Amino acid sequence: MTEHILTGFGFGPIQAGLFAREAFYSDNFSRIVIAEIDRNLVNAVRANNGSYYVNIAKSDGIDIEKIDGVELFDPADENDKNKLLEVLSQSTEIVTSLPSVEIYNVGRMSIASLIAQGLKNSIADATIIYAAENNNAAAEILEKAVTEKLNRPISDRTQFLNTVIGKMSRLVTDPEEIKQKNLKPIAPGIDRTFLIEEFNEILVTKCSIKGFKPGIEVFLEKDDLLPFEEVKLYGHNAVHALLAYLGAFKGYTKMKELGNDREIMSIARRAFLDESGAALIKKHSNLDDKLFTEAGFTAYAEDLLERMTSPFLDDTIERAARDPIRKLGHNDRIFGTMTLALELGIEPVNMALGAAAGITYLLRRAEEYNLPKQLCRNNWHCPDDSVVEDLLKWIWDKKQKNRRQQITEYVQKAIKRL
Repeated sequence: MTEHILTGFGFGPIQAGLFAREAFYSDNFSRIVIAEIDRNLVNAVRANNGSYYVNIAKSDGIDIEKIDGVELFDPADENDKNKLLEVLSQSTEIVTSLPSVEIYNVGRMSIASLIAQGLKNSIADATIIYAAENNNAAAEILEKAVTEKLNRPISDRTQFLNTVIGKMSRLVTDPEEIKQKNLKPIAPGIDRTFLIEEFNEILVTKCSIKGFKPGIEVFLEKDDLLPFEEVKLYGHNAVHALLAYLGAFKGYTKMKELGNDREIMSIARRAFLDESGAALIKKHSNLDDKLFTEAGFTAYAEDLLERMTSPFLDDTIERAARDPIRKLGHNDRIFGTMTLALELGIEPVNMALGAAAGITYLLRRAEEYNLPKQLCRNNWHCPDDSVVEDLLKWIWDKKQKNRRQQITEYVQKAIKRL
């Protein structure tokens, strides 16, 4: 029987509230180890005998769970780093849960370097590596970075797995909100809390290592994860951003407030079902998966719209709308969805409203995001066609010309509808 050991990088809500939590409840792991550079957080969990707390947002309230037996190591500390490398060499499951795939190679002793060194000295029968970053090619990017550090081919007893994590979560830092909701801090002495939703249908690439069974058994394995990654990006992520930008445009501060706005919810629902859903079903109907049917996608969309505006998760507009330059990228959630829809003969008029609201959100914060002064030549609330065109040219890769003019025209019309 395989002795499972989990090593994670980054102790945020997804690592703590999903991977470490599921490893704990599985009873299949002899050790759960997390690499974390926040020394105060490391010390607090250690002082709490390796225990931490997560707050679970359910449909009818918030439950508090205590997770025990977790070891935190700070890779910036030489002693901790050596212990981390030792456990990496024994790990059957490794998880990166970081803000971006760009962090893989940051620093002299980068995450890719640490994983490579662990694999080089591995005594585990097999190792799977989950890449939990919000990028459709995260596993491939991580594997390339690790292979370069390893300076040899990856063993056939090692597999990098992509993930589709539809589980929404928050790191709550506002003392008033923590008190009002009666949330449990991560550990004594830490004034932050993990708030995660109950939803737990996590999709991962199917493990193909012969004779190896993952220790976390609740994940749903897929032979081809890309269609479901597209659903996450062009469905979940796109509509979440659309809601946030329309909410910001109308002056809301909390996602839960949008649930009572019939106009916004109607736009989001039509964008989700008639544009994103219609395009994805048309593209992937040959997969014989319930999700890519009208009934299946409708159930998925309605569930998400309710969860996105949950009063218990209580997400903020500011958090959902953050990083607008990335989210308004040509191939990212909103414009990527519009491009897909247009390629399949579907007019993305509702998604264009989300794009238009996103542009006003960015223009309103021109100084914060270092926008060129020439883009701020008139009212952010109703920019003229030339400003919209110039802003999109500034955001998008100059080499990217796929339907650029057509999409720009949709956004210019949507600005006037706003």
